[in-house]
Amino acid sequence: MRVQPQESCDLLVIGSGAGGLSAAVSAAWHGLKVIVVEKEPVFGGTTAWSGGWMWVPLNPLAREGGIDEDAATIRTYLRHELGNRYDDARVEAFLAAGPEMVAFFRDKTAVRFIDGNRIPDMHGNSPGAGLGGRSVCAAPFDGRELGPLVEKLRPPLDEISFLGMGIASGADFGHFLKATRDWRSFLHVGRRVGRHLVDLVAHRRGMHLVNGNALAARLLKSADDLKVDLRVSSPARRLLAEGGAVIGAIVGSGAGEVAIRARAGVVLACGGFPHDYERLRELVPNNPTGRAHWSAAPRSNTGDGLRLGEGVGATVDGNLAAPCAWSPVSLVPRKDGSFGHFPHLAERAKPGLIAVTARGRRFVNEADSYYDYVDALLKALPPGAEPVSWLICDHRFQRRYGLGFAKPAPLPVGPYVASGYLKRGRTIEELAAACGIDPVGLAETVAGYNDDACDGRDPEFHRGETPYNRMGGDVEVKPNPSVAPIEQGPFYAVRIVPGSLGTFAGLKTDAQARVLGEAGRPIAGLFAVGADMASVMGGTYPAGGINLGPAMTFGYLVGRDAAGRRKAE
Repeated sequence: MRVQPQESCDLLVIGSGAGGLSAAVSAAWHGLKVIVVEKEPVFGGTTAWSGGWMWVPLNPLAREGGIDEDAATIRTYLRHELGNRYDDARVEAFLAAGPEMVAFFRDKTAVRFIDGNRIPDMHGNSPGAGLGGRSVCAAPFDGRELGPLVEKLRPPLDEISFLGMGIASGADFGHFLKATRDWRSFLHVGRRVGRHLVDLVAHRRGMHLVNGNALAARLLKSADDLKVDLRVSSPARRLLAEGGAVIGAIVGSGAGEVAIRARAGVVLACGGFPHDYERLRELVPNNPTGRAHWSAAPRSNTGDGLRLGEGVGATVDGNLAAPCAWSPVSLVPRKDGSFGHFPHLAERAKPGLIAVTARGRRFVNEADSYYDYVDALLKALPPGAEPVSWLICDHRFQRRYGLGFAKPAPLPVGPYVASGYLKRGRTIEELAAACGIDPVGLAETVAGYNDDACDGRDPEFHRGETPYNRMGGDVEVKPNPSVAPIEQGPFYAVRIVPGSLGTFAGLKTDAQARVLGEAGRPIAGLFAVGADMASVMGGTYPAGGINLGPAMTFGYLVGRDAAGRRKAE
C-alpha cells in the first residue's frame, strides 16, 4: 500500500479568492506558517473577476473623509434589510472587525484602498441607508510588482474587459463612455489603450490592474512578501479528521496526493457553488435541471468547499432570502460555439432603457440593483415560466452607452447583430417580432413609458428617485439622470437570463467563522469564509460589496484568531 507524503503547517487555506488570501495574509503576518492550495492553475478566484468593492461600514477612509457614522444607524439599515435573517452575533462581529481589517491591510501589507465616500447603499428609501462612506475598493496596482507570480494571476473576465484590459468603475469607465464626445476622455482612453498594447507585447497581459484584479494581486503580493506557500493546480480531495476535529486535508498535485496537517486549522474558501448543477437544482427556483442558471463566476466554482465540509459533518444553510447573488446575464456567442456570461451591472441605470418580459410588460425599476432585477423577474413570472426578459433601447442609447457586451461608438454595432447577440428592428413592433415578444404589449409599454419619460418621470417604477439610481445614471441628462424616452430607431434588444455573481447559501458558521455541525456546535479546526460561508446578509443584497466586505473581514478574523490560539498553546 502506497504511503502518502506528509507535510505540516499552522494554517491550511483551500482557495485563493479574497476570503482565503485575507486569512492567509492575516495569519502569516501574525507569525504562522501558512499554505494556500488552489485547484486551478491561477490564483484569485471570483475576486479577480469582480468589481473589487467591499462594503465595510465605519471604515477609516470614511472617517478620514469626514464621514463619522453611528454604528446604530448601520444596524438600523441591516435590521430593515435582513428582517428575520438578521444574525446579531455575526453582524456584530462583522461591524466590529471590518474597520480593523481595513486598517490592518492598509498599514501592514501591500493592499491599498480607494474610498467609496460617494457611493450610496442600494435601497435609499430604507431607514438607516447611507449616502456614502460604507465601502472601499482596492487601488489600482502595477502587475509588474508581482514579478513571475503575475503569470499565475487570473486575468480579467473577457466579457467585461476591452482587449483583455480591465476598466475601473467610476471615472475610468466614464471616460471610456465619453471618448468620442470629450477630448479629455479621448486622451485618457488613448493613454490607457496605448499602455495596454505595450503591456500585451511585453508581458502578454495588461499590467495596469484595477477592480477585483487589483485586490487579488495586492493580496497575492502581500502573501508572497510574508512567505506564504502558494500552490496552484492543487485540489483538496478530502479533509482529515481525528477525534471530531479537522487536522488537515489530502491535496492533489502533479506528483500525486499529499497529506497536509494543519496545527491551527483548515479554512474553506472555495468560492461557493455557482456551477454545482445538482445543488443549483435543489436551491434555485425555476431551475428543474440545475442548468438554467448562468453565473458570471469562474466555471471551476463547483461547490468543493461545501462538500468538503459536509464530509466531516457540516451543514449547509439554504434557508436564506435567496441562494445566490442574483445578476441579470446575457449569453455572448464565442467562436468555439460556447457562450460567455455577461453580467449587466452598469447600463441598466442609464436613461433610455427598459426591461420587459415576453408579454412586453415592464416588471422592475431597471436602475435598481442587479440582485433586485432578477428577484423581481422571478416573482413576476408564473410558476413554470421560462425566466427570460429583454432589455430594450434605441439607437441613440446603444451608441452612447452600449448594450451589454455590445460596445458603444466608435465600435460598430453590426457584428453584435450578425452574431445574434443583439436583436434589431426598424420599429418597436419589428423588434418585438425578432425577439418573440408580444408586439402589442411592447408597443403599448414603450408608448406609455415615453409619455412620462419626456418629462423625466417614471411613475410606474420610480426610476431615478434614489441616490443609487442617480449615481448609475447620466448626470448630463436633465431633469432625471435615469430617465429618457426610447424613440430613435433602429431599436435594439438583448435577451437576459437569470444568473449570479456568486452564491449566498453556504456552510453554517458562528461569529468566529467556525463551521457548525448538525447540533449547532463548532467543528474544531474547521473554518469557512467567502462564499463557502452562509452569507452574513442572509441572502439579501443591501449594498454593493456585501460579498467581498465580509469575505475580507472574516478572513482577517480567522487568521488573527488562529495565531492567537497557537501562541496560547
